[in-house]
Amino acid sequence: AAEAAAPGGGGCPPAGGGSVPVLFCFSVFARPSSVPHGAGYELLIQKFLSLYGDQIDMHRKFVVQLFAEEWSQYIDLPKGFLVSERCKLRLVPLQIQMTTLGNLTPSSTVFFCCDMQERFRPAIKYFGDIISVGQRLLQGARLLGIPVIVTEQYPKGLGNTVQEIDLTGAKLVLPKTKFSMVLPEVEAALAEIPGVRSVVLFGVETHVCIQQTALELIGRGLEVHIVADATSSRSMMDRMFALERLARTGIIVTTSEAILLQLVADKEHPKFKEIQNLIKASAPESGLLSKV
Repeated sequence: AAEAAAPGGGGCPPAGGGSVPVLFCFSVFARPSSVPHGAGYELLIQKFLSLYGDQIDMHRKFVVQLFAEEWSQYIDLPKGFLVSERCKLRLVPLQIQMTTLGNLTPSSTVFFCCDMQERFRPAIKYFGDIISVGQRLLQGARLLGIPVIVTEQYPKGLGNTVQEIDLTGAKLVLPKTKFSMVLPEVEAALAEIPGVRSVVLFGVETHVCIQQTALELIGRGLEVHIVADATSSRSMMDRMFALERLARTGIIVTTSEAILLQLVADKEHPKFKEIQNLIKASAPESGLLSKV
């Protein structure tokens, strides 16, 4: 959030001094207000949030800038800046493109299993294979202590999660009508997991619920890994174009074996043998990966 990217400065104004007019700018907006004389960075951030909180994505990083008359342009807020006179400030989202490394660790990862339901069985291509791989992923999550969040799209009409998939130990199993899995209950569950950075996402359909979930998650600052051998659609064309689109946005398209071995990282990991056995025991070779 903003405080991670902007310079330091006091938050408490010194005693006395009254208030100072400040123009607070964000995006296309500019709103005049005032702050106590001597207000520092923390108070300024609070003021930005009070004025623009409904428009600020708190998962982004920001820099606070001050309009400098001598340069006739904005400059980064000077270290230790305190408001002493009328001024103009703006909050700027950082736009620097960062290469997504895709590192995974069990302590910062959560698995999302999307709508693997009975009524989809006859319609989804290679559904039997993605059930098998999905079960492999959930077994791996249990071995590694990774939280699992499961959704079911309108289960009253489409049935519950298929019986082959064991949901034992899932943190949340939630019915939904929204296509994206990012529901208030899911956001609350994520907030209860300290240090979550990465979501491993799989299920159906690639171009609808998976795609919309992935885009919402990266919009909230999370890294998303889509498991290609556990994700499908009714149409291979829809699936292919969805995966291509998502990869272009920085989402990582990968495989279940790559995910599980990246999570253990070392043959000396105490769960390596169990993960290795899990991989050897369930490795369907379908046409899915030739359709990525």
